[in-house]
Amino acid sequence: MSPRETNGYEPRLKGLYEREVRARLKDELGVSSIMQVPRVQKITLNMGVGEAKTEAKALDNAIEELTTIAGQRAQLRRARKSIAGFKIRAGMPIGTRVTLRGARMYEFLDRFITIAVPRMRDFRGLSPDSFDGRGNYTIGIKEQMIFPEIDYDKVEKIHGMDITVVTSAGRDDTARALLRELGMPFRGEAPVAVN
Repeated sequence: MSPRETNGYEPRLKGLYEREVRARLKDELGVSSIMQVPRVQKITLNMGVGEAKTEAKALDNAIEELTTIAGQRAQLRRARKSIAGFKIRAGMPIGTRVTLRGARMYEFLDRFITIAVPRMRDFRGLSPDSFDGRGNYTIGIKEQMIFPEIDYDKVEKIHGMDITVVTSAGRDDTARALLRELGMPFRGEAPVAVN
């Protein structure tokens, strides 16, 4: 167990999942055991920094911003192979990523759903078509400014990022039911009120 979980602290969304959502999903999906109910396993945040090949400071800023958003140190990602068209050589730093699990994962998902998503420009709901066929959901964000942790005055360049929510569902329909119950506002659906 992490130190955050041993001192009696429990993320709000994790408590909601264990007390209410899991039992509702068990009935809705018609599974026989509570252990068959899908759950969120991890969340991956990935930010590509194209200008990192010419400007090293851009990558440092991206790592700092992603670390601030996630609450966990971001990792430097390097190119796996050379691509002449993009002037990239194998081993060049090209981006940054963070993988969240446990309490930090639930805290991030809660902040993302309740604070960041409503701050998106022209928001009409998240696309229900962004599942990968195995129950994982990927959201593309155009700017990091939707997160309140980012200070507008310190941002030099606007970056986009990909957020992938990995679930144990194995199928898109069950993963969508899980995320809907956790409060994810999908386009064309009335969002579930999460208290």
